[in-house]
Amino acid sequence: MSGNICQRKQKETNMSQAEKASRFAGLHQRGNPLVLHNIWDAGGAKALAKAGAPAIATGSWSMAAAHGYEDGEAIPLELVLSIARRICVSVDVPVTVDFEGGYATEPTKVAENVRKVIRAGAVGINFEDRIVGGGGLHPISEQVARLKAIRSVAAEESVPLFINARTDLFLGTDPETHKDSLPEALERETAYAEAGADCFFVPGLTEASLILQVADAASLPVNVMMMGDLAAVDDVASMGVSRVSYGHGPYLQFLADLKKAYADAS
Repeated sequence: MSGNICQRKQKETNMSQAEKASRFAGLHQRGNPLVLHNIWDAGGAKALAKAGAPAIATGSWSMAAAHGYEDGEAIPLELVLSIARRICVSVDVPVTVDFEGGYATEPTKVAENVRKVIRAGAVGINFEDRIVGGGGLHPISEQVARLKAIRSVAAEESVPLFINARTDLFLGTDPETHKDSLPEALERETAYAEAGADCFFVPGLTEASLILQVADAASLPVNVMMMGDLAAVDDVASMGVSRVSYGHGPYLQFLADLKKAYADAS
């Protein structure tokens, strides 16, 4: 290993949590997106870090499924925190945790749960606006209150937590309706930015022209999920996004490879 690489590795090891958070924020660049292959355990995190990944992201669906639970906060909060803690102590790069709806509805309770994620070592979270276990999305005013509470508790912890504000206007909905949902999406982006969010996540939005409209209009970096027509990172980069993630795709591929290996050996 060269001297420069050794020095870089040592610098990564010595980075404080706040420094990791700042570094993570800097990885979000329009047209040169941060690529995150979402993982579900410390082993996967270590493998990606060794492969050169500059940051690690968990996926809630994958983490739940890998431990026998359904998605939608069915996996116990304490188990999520335990897994997150193991991931954070296993790698020297920044870690962001998919925290779904915060395991609560009321802002102060959400904030206290996020405090636990920060203390587990994470420097970022995904935070969605759908009503977990219910129907529809939180009204904008309510989601803004939840985001402000998270930002406040992060300040108390002296960590510039990177909040990836996810809207569920598009995921699982008819693509024919996505154009009509764009105005509300942009209204939510503006409100979430003012409340302290750092990135705007639009999973399920896959039409290039609509993604470009969001990226051009948004004040925040934009995150898309690689699915459907979104296959090549270079193509997505040209749409002006700053972050691409793979959701539960890597977990499904892992299961397929595992089953194939068993079938081939049988």
